[in-house]
Amino acid sequence: MLKACLIGLLLLLSAMPVLVAQQAMPATPPNIICILADDLGYGELGAYGQDKIETPNIDALAREGMRFTDHYSSAPVCAPARYMLLTGQHAGHAYIRNNDEGDARGNVWDYRAMLRDSVLEGQRAMPADTRTLAHYLKAEGYATGMVGKWGLGSPGSVSTPNKMGFDFFFGYNCQRQAHTYYPVHLYRNESRVYLRNDTVAPHTPLPEGADPYDMKSYAPYQLEDYAPDVMFEEMMGFVQQQRELPFFLYWATPIPHVALQAPQRWVDYYVGKFGEEEPYTGKGYFPSRYPRATYAAMISYLDENVGKLVAHLKATGQYENTLIVFTSDNGPTFAGGADPVFFDSAAPFAGTKGRGKAHLYEGGIRVPMIATWPGHIPSGTSTAHPSAHYDFLATVADLLEFEVEGGTDGISFLPTLLQQGTQKAHDALIWAFPGYGGQAAVRMGDWKLLCRHLSDEEPPTLELYHLKKDPAEQQNVAKDYPEVVQQLAERFDQAYRPSSLEKHRIPALEDGILNK
Repeated sequence: MLKACLIGLLLLLSAMPVLVAQQAMPATPPNIICILADDLGYGELGAYGQDKIETPNIDALAREGMRFTDHYSSAPVCAPARYMLLTGQHAGHAYIRNNDEGDARGNVWDYRAMLRDSVLEGQRAMPADTRTLAHYLKAEGYATGMVGKWGLGSPGSVSTPNKMGFDFFFGYNCQRQAHTYYPVHLYRNESRVYLRNDTVAPHTPLPEGADPYDMKSYAPYQLEDYAPDVMFEEMMGFVQQQRELPFFLYWATPIPHVALQAPQRWVDYYVGKFGEEEPYTGKGYFPSRYPRATYAAMISYLDENVGKLVAHLKATGQYENTLIVFTSDNGPTFAGGADPVFFDSAAPFAGTKGRGKAHLYEGGIRVPMIATWPGHIPSGTSTAHPSAHYDFLATVADLLEFEVEGGTDGISFLPTLLQQGTQKAHDALIWAFPGYGGQAAVRMGDWKLLCRHLSDEEPPTLELYHLKKDPAEQQNVAKDYPEVVQQLAERFDQAYRPSSLEKHRIPALEDGILNK
């Protein structure tokens, strides 16, 4: 009888999932690098199925680490996604919930006016008492650096990178200025650094009468200093200086956000691969003779620089004790000559206009996420653990054993990364986005409830999808499962708090998602 019980117990244990412990924690805290791409779709990396754009270095990170299949941005556009990544708050609690140029300061969309007056640059500032991931890591003895696009407070405000925990910053303060890769200036910490570029304002189309098939027509848009080159050199300078302290690097690259501008060698490579194509003449952004080739070139250029960073870390012996996380701020864009249909940019989700960036369908918020840390994160693995950017702060806090003031909406996914301990799960993932008509969404298990047109003139929608059976969200089954709709709506209402900012409110949600 005892023998039979023991055999049964062994069979039961063999059927249970086992988390295999990795190497013990090092004596020195790991370097932490967060690489945040801009508008990179779920399906635009080879590791996630892309077959037109080549990303061998990022794919290598996936082979050497863990690929997340069910990871989400906290918001479908730039500023709120970045805010929630750095603060660990979801969109039902966050201060920044939409792109927002802030209080009236004049014509903030006039590029030349911004050059004359830095007060016109930048987006709405975070409150001065905001605690970011950089603050916490600095308190833990880390050197903290940020390179790329900020978008969370104008120059001179209480919310510049240096005032929000970063020892070093180089890049764009203002999201609008990042609509050109050949800006007149960038910022090093609090001061402008002027580049060898003329004032070709973003969104300038081809002149009337210019031949769109003649490469010479595009010469005015290719200037001297390509900002991603300059920012990468500054970033490598920061990394090379870090010998004594562990470092945190937040690389918020603007790539592949349009405008379509890339190094010519990469454009030529993809023209050779794709062949002739119709030009994009610039209805909203800069024109491009070869838009598809240029878009692919931008991503491969970013991949090349990821490879250079990793090569440096390996050459200096730092790679073994560096946690690298690669992800994107939201899904693929539909503007500026980008072609999410040609590249199947959000596959297996829909990523076309109305389904990608700026929308709470999976194509707008499901993003790639790869994590590597040799000897700690098992290589060549993947996980379907549902997670979001607002989990990152909780994960780092778990790793370094510090407390987050006031708590966080995130749940540490460190047990999943290290394959040890018990992984807690979200009972629900929450989104509330006041832009593009007003939207709200909640995911519980494989169910997702999506509400749209909450603040525009269109009739509100109530959409329910089973993501395992219908990942592309084509079959709205809300009428078939009213009890599931009710359950998800109640969970959303429990998590949602109206915004303190009038611009970020969705009044229709304030009495409950089903009472809109």
